[in-house]
Amino acid sequence: MATTTKPNEEGAAKRFWDKFSKESILTLYTPFVVSLASGNLKIDTFGHYIAQDVHFFKCFAQAYELAEDCADDDDAKDSIVELRKNVLEELRHHASFVQEWGVDLSKATTPNAATTKYTNFLLATASGKVEGVKGPGELATPFEKTKVAAYTLSAMAPCMRLYVFLGNELKLLLDSDGNQHPYKKLIDKYSSEKYQATMLQIEDLLDKLSVSLTGQELDTMQKLYHQALKLEMEFFLAQPVDQSTVLPLSKQHNPSENRLMIFSDFDLTCSVVDSSAILAEIAIVTAPKSDQSQPLESQSQIIRMPSIDLRNTWEVLSKEYTEEYEQCMESMLATEKVESFDYEGLKKALEQLVQFERRANTRVIESQVLKGLNLEDIKRAGERLILHDGCMGFFQSIEKNDKLNVNVHVLSYCWCADLIRSAFSSGGLNKMQVHANEFEYEGSLSTGTIIKKVESPIDKLQAFTDINLKTDTKNVTIYIGDSVGDLLCLLEADIGIVVGSSSSLRRIGTHFGVSFVPLFPALVKKQKECIEGSCFGWNGLSGVLYTVSSWAQVFSSYLDLVVFGLPIPHMGWKFLLQR
Repeated sequence: MATTTKPNEEGAAKRFWDKFSKESILTLYTPFVVSLASGNLKIDTFGHYIAQDVHFFKCFAQAYELAEDCADDDDAKDSIVELRKNVLEELRHHASFVQEWGVDLSKATTPNAATTKYTNFLLATASGKVEGVKGPGELATPFEKTKVAAYTLSAMAPCMRLYVFLGNELKLLLDSDGNQHPYKKLIDKYSSEKYQATMLQIEDLLDKLSVSLTGQELDTMQKLYHQALKLEMEFFLAQPVDQSTVLPLSKQHNPSENRLMIFSDFDLTCSVVDSSAILAEIAIVTAPKSDQSQPLESQSQIIRMPSIDLRNTWEVLSKEYTEEYEQCMESMLATEKVESFDYEGLKKALEQLVQFERRANTRVIESQVLKGLNLEDIKRAGERLILHDGCMGFFQSIEKNDKLNVNVHVLSYCWCADLIRSAFSSGGLNKMQVHANEFEYEGSLSTGTIIKKVESPIDKLQAFTDINLKTDTKNVTIYIGDSVGDLLCLLEADIGIVVGSSSSLRRIGTHFGVSFVPLFPALVKKQKECIEGSCFGWNGLSGVLYTVSSWAQVFSSYLDLVVFGLPIPHMGWKFLLQR
């Protein structure tokens, strides 16, 4: 069946998937999927999963039958009939497919709560039991029926896309002896061209059925799609994994025995835009024009530079900073590349940034570009500051869960800690401790002077060390950062997580023997090392940093900690699913 979108136009199914990609990442990081990927998932657990999956197949077949009755187009009906035949065929072959694992599907298996929750949701949707839709016997017009068919596909498409996503991710981890992986057959199935073709067929059909819908109806489709994806995530989380599993953000963290210390950089790790550019823009926008006199209310306080002069001065400062920074990078790389991790060599090299950053900050102070900024303007800018997707939710999940013994500290070069505090306060986060530079004020106006507290990688490391020394409990430390200035703290922490893909960070790190490992493969590798009762630990100064492309992966890893570190199962996931 041909797609209904133009070559460069994205269909509804792909838009929905991209928008709710967080749920797919969270599913990837569930204990069940990680254990399956490692190959050491217990066969009983796998058998339970397969048995539950049968209930999904049966529900899909029934939902397709209901959707076929609602479709008003012969092509759409034919596609639905074909999709239903595929499901029935898969059901018939399921027993032989799992025979090599020794799983007996002949025994009656009761669907668990998570399975029932999804199947009830899907069948209710396929029966027209959606807000704003008439009951099954009241669907008088072909359009009304088509709408129900579109809604039904919205509740099915994300499941197929999720399975293909998981299959492809796990396929990448099958090494040279992948034929020995006990669950290779399942991974090959989900990553196969045939399975992907079925996924695309469902998505193309969904796109076609959605063409005539209104904006409000498309919103309903999106909500159903999101709900289905969350229920699928719950399904994977509900699989009973009664074996040792590695916890990426803890060493079997027990809140009563040790404290989890989470440290994070701010600029570009949390924020989408560097704070220095934001502060400069506030100064330029609020400064008097060149042909205007100083406002009367500020004449007796602080005289400000005209906006045109501010912009020109800022451009000069930015250019000087960039050129000198590149010179520092090249100087650090001038030494011979090491064969193994050399922390002391890296630390000595990064000391070159101390004087560089101090000179740069001194130039900013002397230029007076930050003079006369109003504290209220700074706070408003902080409230409107855009953070990376998932960042705010990650910290909110920590602050809202008072049963965890967790402290959160932000270490930043930012010139004005008030901007950071305002950004997090806008999300209801008031307990985070911010360690950054501060503005000096006269009343509510900045004097242009920066009270220097954290200017270099060495300053960050000192703050990191001092904070940990002040606690009287054993700490498990996590540092999240994105730049060269974070390297020392990233390496000193028990777990260092690099967000994004800074080329300078990788160049400097690699030069001194630092290894950058994607977090999920590292997690699977450590899961392989798990033995009964214990898993391999995570240690600082190992020379290994874990990379993620988004905060969703950090969130996923933290939730493993919440699930296994608390006496109340799945508390963190329940919080997430309510969001």
